Amino acid sequence: MQAGPEASWSGNSPRRFVVVGVDSPDMSLVALDGLTKRYPGDVVALDGLTLTIEPGIVGLVGANGAGKSTLVKILLGLLEASAGSARVFDLDVTTQRQAIRQLVGYMPEHDCLPPDISGSDFVNHMARMSGLPRAAARERTAEVLRHVGLFEERYRPMGTYSTGMKQRVKLAQALVHDPRLLLLDEPTNGLDPAGRDEMLDLVERTGTGFGISIIMASHLLGEIERVAQYLVAIDSGHLLRAAHLDTFTQRTGTLIVEVDERGAELGARLGADGLTTRADDTQVLVELQGDQTYDQVLREVAALGLALVRLEPRRSSLEDLFRDPAPAAEPDEAVPA
Repeated sequence: MQAGPEASWSGNSPRRFVVVGVDSPDMSLVALDGLTKRYPGDVVALDGLTLTIEPGIVGLVGANGAGKSTLVKILLGLLEASAGSARVFDLDVTTQRQAIRQLVGYMPEHDCLPPDISGSDFVNHMARMSGLPRAAARERTAEVLRHVGLFEERYRPMGTYSTGMKQRVKLAQALVHDPRLLLLDEPTNGLDPAGRDEMLDLVERTGTGFGISIIMASHLLGEIERVAQYLVAIDSGHLLRAAHLDTFTQRTGTLIVEVDERGAELGARLGADGLTTRADDTQVLVELQGDQTYDQVLREVAALGLALVRLEPRRSSLEDLFRDPAPAAEPDEAVPA
């Protein structure tokens, strides 16, 4: 049997855990090959996922029940796949799960906090469970609680915490052992709009400021667009697409014309000019046929005496992906670093 990598404490190193054999800069973050998970009753949660993900902030998006949480738990070794394989930092999730957990922090979706102990005691306990010495665990606990904005409330019982504070302490315990990868499962779950914005800012700062790779699972497309650099979209256990986020929001060859009223009349006149349009009361979508399309639109708007609110090329959105999914990534295509 091949031995797994050794994990040791390095007090002088900026990254406190040094895991021998997994620090190659060319190593992928996650590699899936035909990954399948079936539950009793012929329920297929994941269906033959083949994908390579490189380091960065990655959004794992899909509707509730798409298979996001199942994938995260397989990567952690909490669930066993029915078929196929998965590797994290080139470590097998089935045979090297302990080594993986030394490198990965996990923020679960559901509330899992003991109410009668303080945030500081809980995070310190999780640090010790991860193998940090006593003094280092105390130091790291203070650092991460300050980072997530809970330093002043660190001695309060967690049962008195608000939903936002509970989400923050879950993030703190995921960070306390200084992981190379964070797996965040619906990190804004239960938060109001202000709390959601604060959590997304915190996730982004953690990824960009500390250089920690993040896979954030969410069913909210706006959250993914806000913080992620790359995107993996799954639907009913199938891979829809995996690529840099910019490729999902390219120009579509359609012009958005927004007016204050009589949009249908404007659309009819543009159609009579030979343009392909779709219109409602205030918005007309016009197929671009070169720069002259702009002149045609402006001419007809002026002829009707309408107030032009907006005139710009339409970009695709993540919603378009699920309405009309593009081909998934090829088996050897990676989400690029």
